[in-house]
Amino acid sequence: MDKRALIIGATGIVGRNLAEQLQTHGGWSIAGLSRGRTPAPHGVESITADLASASSVTQALQGREFSHVFFTAWSRQATEAENIRVNGAMVANVLAALGPSGALSHVALVTGLKHYLGPFEAYAKGSVPVTPFREEQGRQPVDNFYYEQEDRLFDAARQYGFGWSVHRPHTIIGFAVGNAMNMGVTLAVYATLCKASGEPFVFPGSAAQWNGLTDMTDARLLARHLEWAASSPEARDEAFNVVNGDVFRWKWMWERIAEYFGIEPASFDGQTRPLENRMQHASHAWAEIAARHSLAEHDIDKLVSWWHTDADLGRPMEVLTDMSKSRKAGFLDYQSTPDSFFDLFERLKRERIIPA
Repeated sequence: MDKRALIIGATGIVGRNLAEQLQTHGGWSIAGLSRGRTPAPHGVESITADLASASSVTQALQGREFSHVFFTAWSRQATEAENIRVNGAMVANVLAALGPSGALSHVALVTGLKHYLGPFEAYAKGSVPVTPFREEQGRQPVDNFYYEQEDRLFDAARQYGFGWSVHRPHTIIGFAVGNAMNMGVTLAVYATLCKASGEPFVFPGSAAQWNGLTDMTDARLLARHLEWAASSPEARDEAFNVVNGDVFRWKWMWERIAEYFGIEPASFDGQTRPLENRMQHASHAWAEIAARHSLAEHDIDKLVSWWHTDADLGRPMEVLTDMSKSRKAGFLDYQSTPDSFFDLFERLKRERIIPA
């Protein structure tokens, strides 16, 4: 198999772990396409372009050929209409630049469970499908940039003849710094702040999330899923949910995380207490912790995503995913979610992101 990969978003939580996965297996040449604000992972060639600009992308990719493209990033905009315009253009621009060469074999698109829940502007409004979510449940009758990205992918696949796969993870746990959707790092920073200040480790989310069943996606497992789909005939032209394979309740997981950091979890009284509201003045406290422990990043805003963690933990309904389609197609991988958190926390210590 020709193995020339272009990762859109190679410095993010999914793209970075995908690059590490492809490097582990060997045989891949890997490039990353981004605005160039963050250095590419070791061994990944950096290509710089404004993904929303067709001319910028065309110029950056002129004369380049790739067998596989992995879309692992999105650009957050103020409204869903802008999300649709910008993120749809990102997919269309890259594929218009690379498709005519005839070299493309497979293109993978990472979206998520907002495919079933709707975008942030219309989050869980209207008729939410019965859990666990299954791929055949289809689209919600609302505007959603995931649908626009899919449609641009499908159009290009028909025009240029490559295969595709769509991957729908739940909340992703994995190592990345400066990522807009990173619950694992956010909770690690929050727990560190609580330990330093003596403040209670308060669950910020809803009663539905505290008591209900849920699941998550390890970025390493998602990377393995992406590589599997890129080479498996059973995955060609299919959309898949992708989660770790275990389920839990936050009332149980919150205690495990608190125990890891050596802090006491606060009793949950049923009230939602968003982190974004309570952490507005945490930057000074974090800077002091970073200085005291010689940490690598003193700017808390480059580590946390209070808003996104609040959105995930504040959902008013059960969010649970079915993996039968992947299993039947041959992907039998599994990852313990507690181990996902603890592995991440250990790496954050090694990288001097949180105190050891």
